[in-house]
Amino acid sequence: MSIVSTRIQPCLWFDDQLEEAVRFYTSIFPSSSIGHLTPLVGEFTLDGLTFRAINGGPDLRFSEAVSFAVTCADQTEVDYYWDSLVDGGEESACGLYELVTDPDRARREAATRAMLGMRRLVVRDLEAAADAASPAASS
Repeated sequence: MSIVSTRIQPCLWFDDQLEEAVRFYTSIFPSSSIGHLTPLVGEFTLDGLTFRAINGGPDLRFSEAVSFAVTCADQTEVDYYWDSLVDGGEESACGLYELVTDPDRARREAATRAMLGMRRLVVRDLEAAADAASPAASS
């Protein structure tokens, strides 16, 4: 994958865990690297996207208001990233599946309802919900 060059980069604010976080995330994603790392600031690349980070102290906290989507090819990949990213952390309901944009309204609504009841996405359950709503449209 080629490195995306852009003037705008996400910047993550940590209390004092910058180095630990950078090493954690770069160990999970392929094609990742650490650009530079000091006790105060760092720059790293995850699968082609460059991030900046700062040890800024406890004044600002992470929230679900900003999140990063990881596109997965199949359930195996969903499980890998879920297990890796949740390791040592706290689960939260999250995820978006391509069926929620299905042109068939019944399939889209059924998949969305099923997805909203999940924490970890289970692809076969989302597909089953969509197929049950409109089997003729399934592929």
